Amino acid sequence: MSRPRRYVRVVIQSDGEVASRTFRTPQWVARAGIGLAITAGVALLLAVATYLPVLTAAARVPGLEREVERLERENRKIGELVAALSSAARRYDRIRELLGADMVPDPVRFAAELPVAPAIQARSPGSRIAGISGPTEPNQWPLTDPGYVTRGQAAAGGDGDARGEAHPGLDIAVPIGSPVRASGGGTVLQAGEEAEYGRFVLLEHPGGYQSMYGHLSRITVAPGQRIVAREVIGLSGNTGRSSAPHLHFEIRRAGEPIDPRTLVKEQS
Repeated sequence: MSRPRRYVRVVIQSDGEVASRTFRTPQWVARAGIGLAITAGVALLLAVATYLPVLTAAARVPGLEREVERLERENRKIGELVAALSSAARRYDRIRELLGADMVPDPVRFAAELPVAPAIQARSPGSRIAGISGPTEPNQWPLTDPGYVTRGQAAAGGDGDARGEAHPGLDIAVPIGSPVRASGGGTVLQAGEEAEYGRFVLLEHPGGYQSMYGHLSRITVAPGQRIVAREVIGLSGNTGRSSAPHLHFEIRRAGEPIDPRTLVKEQS
């Protein structure tokens, strides 16, 4: 005996209407429809969960592209800066080669109250240095360490000086603490400190000559002391009216400054 077929009846009653509509469908069809609806809903939820991150990431792509462009521009600027720094470093090394000395003072010299000076060989009182002795004209180069002439003799308003002011003598760039030697034999006329020359030594030589050594960091002679040519009279520095370590070397005759290079023919 076969089982009776079961049906599902759906009654639809619209608001305001007396008549209703009735739909009668087999039970298995109704169950299949409900199953399909559940399956479709689950599939829709899975699709949303799967593709939502993809859509979110896709929406961020334009912003990421702009960020990448910005970073690339910054990288190019960094590359230009690196190239400029490398060029500056090469120029700095070239200048040091031209100067023949390291013009950047040791950090210890900045920290110390007194400049750090190289060792100087002492001599007993009354002894003389081998070589030229007695009073002589100032015709010797005052340095043994390599240096570079940064400013020469110039009259006020002349073409020889870019600043347009008078400049007697030579400015010789040299590291702080370099031994300064007498350009000729003579007597220490003055030794002290003043605003323009800083620490200085003024020597008197025969023939009406005088030699001046300015911006010293240390003075090793005293007024009235007799000096022979090439004797150490002090150490170079950056005192007085000075913007960088150097020695101001000046020669005077009858009280008037003359170009030291007219007497000093060899720079050692």
